[in-house]
Amino acid sequence: MNFLAILVAALSTFALGAIWYNPKVFGTIWMKESGITEEQAKKGNMIKIFGFAFLFAFLIAFLMPTIVIHETGVIQAAGGNENDPLVIEFLKTHAGKFRSFKHGVLHGTILGIFIALPILGTNALFEQRSWKYIFVNAGYWIVSLAIMGGIICAWK
Repeated sequence: MNFLAILVAALSTFALGAIWYNPKVFGTIWMKESGITEEQAKKGNMIKIFGFAFLFAFLIAFLMPTIVIHETGVIQAAGGNENDPLVIEFLKTHAGKFRSFKHGVLHGTILGIFIALPILGTNALFEQRSWKYIFVNAGYWIVSLAIMGGIICAWK
């Protein structure tokens, strides 16, 4: 497992967040739709907010290799035995065929659309939030997961 790739993927959520939630991009819409003012945002416990945001991003990034790197699935199917002769033979023939940023982005986007969007959307509907709120937040996670998937899949 490439812990540096996982760390960078987790940190990428902060870089994207700085852009995505900037007032010139979606920040103004997000603040209006979430009912948070700039004053309220500044009063938040930033150590707690960013600390847990990093922890959660790290947890997602830690799981990502099992989703975006197909070789991981082959090894898992062999009970985790990387030295299984069939695994070795399979990897000689097929390893690396889908280890690209583009392929990771594909899987990350699929995760975002089919997991993050429904989860965030369901919560937001019960909280009686607007569609704008849902799409700003889900859009952020779709793009975040795409970037995370790309980083982890491409970084060998």
